[in-house]
Amino acid sequence: MTDLDRLLDFAARSRIPEGGFGYLDDDGRVRPERGQETWIVARMTHVFGLAVLTDRTGGCGPVRHGVQALTGGPLHDAEHGGWYASTADDTKAAYVHAFVVLAGATATAAGAPGGRELLDEALDVWQTRFWDDAAGLAVEEWDAGWTRLSDYRGANANMHGVEASLAAADALGDGDPRAARLRARALRTTGRFVHGWARERGWRLPEHYTERWEPLPEYNRDEPAHPFRPYGVTVGHQFEWARLCLHLRAALAGDRLSRAKGGSDWLLDGARGLFDAAATRGWAADGRDGFPYTLDWDDRPVVAARMHWVLCEAVAAAETLAAVTGEPPYRDLADRWRAHGEARFADPVTGSWHHELTPDGAVAAGTWDGQPDAYHLAQMLLLSEGRPVRGSVAAALG
Repeated sequence: MTDLDRLLDFAARSRIPEGGFGYLDDDGRVRPERGQETWIVARMTHVFGLAVLTDRTGGCGPVRHGVQALTGGPLHDAEHGGWYASTADDTKAAYVHAFVVLAGATATAAGAPGGRELLDEALDVWQTRFWDDAAGLAVEEWDAGWTRLSDYRGANANMHGVEASLAAADALGDGDPRAARLRARALRTTGRFVHGWARERGWRLPEHYTERWEPLPEYNRDEPAHPFRPYGVTVGHQFEWARLCLHLRAALAGDRLSRAKGGSDWLLDGARGLFDAAATRGWAADGRDGFPYTLDWDDRPVVAARMHWVLCEAVAAAETLAAVTGEPPYRDLADRWRAHGEARFADPVTGSWHHELTPDGAVAAGTWDGQPDAYHLAQMLLLSEGRPVRGSVAAALG
């Protein structure tokens, strides 16, 4: 079985001495030609913060290293504010900033120096630049100077915005008025995507939208294996949204917000709907075990490659549904899918999982080359340890 301590040892190889964390190859070496990517630095900072909360790593050193890279390194725009996508890309994306908020939240929860300052700054940027209060959703991408806003809108960035908002609310604590606002915004966003677009389409969630939030079902048909904006239904995101519904439901328990939209049961119903659709339509959709990356609108595989993160999110969602409902079928699926991952994806050399396989189980690199980070796998391992469901993974470890 994959061991979290060994995974963290592998992840530690991503540390760049001059600051931040790099993209790892299959052999655990940093890919210097990729430069620094903010989403990698932020996600690794989050993972090492979770490790601190479980009394691993021997201290906050790796978390502090990540925080310093995000506050004083080349990824941070000291002039205009916010964070560049990477050292080679000066756009400012909601997806990237959501992970900076998450890193700041987990660093704060872990007691890392500078964590609270990072969280405060990241929240300010998120709320002033990305949050569209009229829509109850986040916009997607700005240029470096915050003068041009892309007309594309996306579900992926909003999903991670919900995750980050819940983590930030937990880190701030109920004594901070921002916590309630963040949970309220997470509820609004989840309501539109899950209770709205996904439910209305038979639990097939559109990923891509116009600036007026009109679904774009044919978006990226000519680039279906895009790592962040693939065409069609993204199976792993269905599972991820299902799990976030349950984290949000836990965060709102007993709160007046839980009575919004007819009661909090719609969050559980949404989690079930998304999970069941992804499980029944996704598993072995091409006749071979595993989940294809994407399906078309008639539930046929588009990109048949198997991604480690999709399976990780399937296991994590099943574990969370099992914890919330106590229903054995969810636990059975979690165990079955976890065993599949250990047999197919686990890399005995690194202690991590291969990030992409062919449908037949060979290591592939059509979308993901190497084993870049530990975010999905680390969270899956922690959520499989039987802790209570909270608003965030970090809160469940406290």
